Amino acid sequence: MKRLEHIGIAVKDLEASNELFAKLLGKKQYKIEEVASENVLTSFFKTGQSKVELLEGTSPDSAISKFVEKRGEGIHHIAFEVADIRAEMKRLEKEGFNILNKEPKRGADNKLVCFIHPKSANGVLVELCESL
Repeated sequence: MKRLEHIGIAVKDLEASNELFAKLLGKKQYKIEEVASENVLTSFFKTGQSKVELLEGTSPDSAISKFVEKRGEGIHHIAFEVADIRAEMKRLEKEGFNILNKEPKRGADNKLVCFIHPKSANGVLVELCESL
């Protein structure tokens, strides 16, 4: 793993949350992007070498909408940048982690992504991401 890439925060209202985080971080988001395959709208803020990703579900059945409905707004996942996502997936599977994706998929911010089930990571949803 190369570094902490971003922390994902599930929100109800992306526009209002962008304003809040712009005040908190002292700068505006640098990117807003829809990931239609996941029914999510994302927004990114740079914070040093890492980022904060805000996520709003675009349909009631999206994972983010369900998360917010069940748990409220808050930290959804932590993401780590990797050099070779497939090799890292294999390594972590051998170490006993439950990988939620058979193959990496295209995510926001021009990344290939996959997730590790929270039950195998002390209750934390972990995302692996590789830059394309």
